Amino acid sequence: MVTVKKKLTVKNKQGLHARPAALFVQIANKFDSRITVRRDDEEVNGKSIMGILMLGAEQDSQIMIEIEGHDAELAMEALEKIINQEE
Repeated sequence: MVTVKKKLTVKNKQGLHARPAALFVQIANKFDSRITVRRDDEEVNGKSIMGILMLGAEQDSQIMIEIEGHDAELAMEALEKIINQEE
């Protein structure tokens, strides 16, 4: 089983709220891997819209994404694109 971890900076001006969070969760749910997202001391399921919204990740905040499973690398690549989108 593959595990991938990456610390990313949220680029979107609105952070991971509403539309970007929904897109993140929609993409995350396309993969079989277990996806965990952390911000500070908060850890949530990356496939849960409520979890992602609870992080309150604003623009320029740092998050850690940990993905475990056979498609972890593909999932990280897809999710990283969303985090790096400026709009």
